Amino acid sequence: MDKLKKVLSGEDSAAANDDTGGLSEAFDATSLGWGTRLKGFLACFVAGIICSILGVCFLWIPKKGLVLFAVFYSIGNISTLASTVFLMGPVKQCKRMFDPTRLIATIVMLICLACTLCSAFWWKKAALALIFCLLQFLAMTWYSISYIPFARDAVKKCFTTCLD
Repeated sequence: MDKLKKVLSGEDSAAANDDTGGLSEAFDATSLGWGTRLKGFLACFVAGIICSILGVCFLWIPKKGLVLFAVFYSIGNISTLASTVFLMGPVKQCKRMFDPTRLIATIVMLICLACTLCSAFWWKKAALALIFCLLQFLAMTWYSISYIPFARDAVKKCFTTCLD
């Protein structure tokens, strides 16, 4: 369990070799206890899942359903993404989000999140909002599996095998 705590909080051997700045030290000095971090993670993660499910349910409401879907689905994704901040801390989470292996998935997910909300509120295009939600889901999935060793390679191999 201690090894899991060290890996999730970013105290593994690779992070130990990094030169930390004053901002990192400030965040480390005000860090939460492990139990509080875990509770915060679970609360944000569950809230994100509930918001996403509510968004899908609101999709079937006439007229305002699309806006409610886009808002709740996007809030759910933001909350789910923010839940990992409790485990790693905000600085380490941002560094890991914008690692070269996750950079494209992070940018696509954030752009699709913004475009989902724009297409629902300003452009009022239902089909476009659904397309952006689908792209947002795919980018979030690709981002999430980047934390699992060799998962991206397995997915790529599965798709190449299916397409051949």
